Amino acid sequence: MKWGLPWPGAPRAGEAEAAGAGAFCAGEFSDLNAYVTSAEMALATTEAIVGPGIAYAFARSPFVHASAVRHLSKLAPGRVFLGLGSGTSRMNRDWFGVQADHPAPRMAELVEAIRAFLEAENGETIRYSGQYYNIEADIRAPVLGRLDVPILIGAFNKVMLRTAGRTADGVLGHGIFTDRWWGEVVDPELAGSAASSGRDAAALQRWGWLITAIDDTDPRRATREARLQIAFYLTVRTYDSLVELHGWHDQVAAIRAAFRSGRPDTIADHVTDDMLWAIAVCGDTAQAREMLKSRTALPDTAFLSPPSFLVGRRRRSDYDAAAVRFAAANLGSYGRQGR
Repeated sequence: MKWGLPWPGAPRAGEAEAAGAGAFCAGEFSDLNAYVTSAEMALATTEAIVGPGIAYAFARSPFVHASAVRHLSKLAPGRVFLGLGSGTSRMNRDWFGVQADHPAPRMAELVEAIRAFLEAENGETIRYSGQYYNIEADIRAPVLGRLDVPILIGAFNKVMLRTAGRTADGVLGHGIFTDRWWGEVVDPELAGSAASSGRDAAALQRWGWLITAIDDTDPRRATREARLQIAFYLTVRTYDSLVELHGWHDQVAAIRAAFRSGRPDTIADHVTDDMLWAIAVCGDTAQAREMLKSRTALPDTAFLSPPSFLVGRRRRSDYDAAAVRFAAANLGSYGRQGR
């Protein structure tokens, strides 16, 4: 299994690359732009793959995504990937002010339209015709030329997973993914949709975030903060099918009730050990090693992600440092299991 980090800043990234980190990714929010962060990553690294993981797909046109990727590729030739996420319907409507109905077929067209820009040669009119995107770009400036950039989709539900299998280069899994979700939902949907489209399922990338909180001086706090992050994710109903798969209905109902009560710090109380071990790697180094060994369907490339819900920036930086030390000692020879 290869490993990387959500962008920890240039000094930490240098330590991580030296320790064997193979990739860095950039998320985004109202104060954080995935492409701006990706430029920082490109300039501050030398060997690792870098890119949005994820960028909000529908908030930008195919042209904007593709031009950003081309720009990044000048800064980090051969080291760029693109991770796209649909966002929620409320975010697209109320935050971005864009249409996002039928997100799976819209995402498929977006990937194809971005590829049309990335695969164009100089002097070639870029054409794409679909239900959601129609492109006819006669770009006369000699700035094109084929770029082979992996495009991954941040997919959770079966419909979007099938879209990834049919059109993308792989999937970028959420930090809430368990072995059972990877093995019983993600892998079969990717394989089936790839086969139905005449694609090689074995060539698809399986990347994902992995909640990682290691602290040998205060392992109880690290474990609690991992529980907090899990609970925070499970306040979102998007993940109800994963909850149903595991039979975590009562725990998640309690989490959501606590979250609505105005005491968000108590939501961690309802994350059981079973839930914790199914999702995270946390505690002291010894426990984290056992949790890692217990996993059988980890992603090919795992971004070791520190908890962020009610966790300060300095504390997250400490978790990044611990994750680098842990990965250097435990992931260099760690082989992928289960698939």
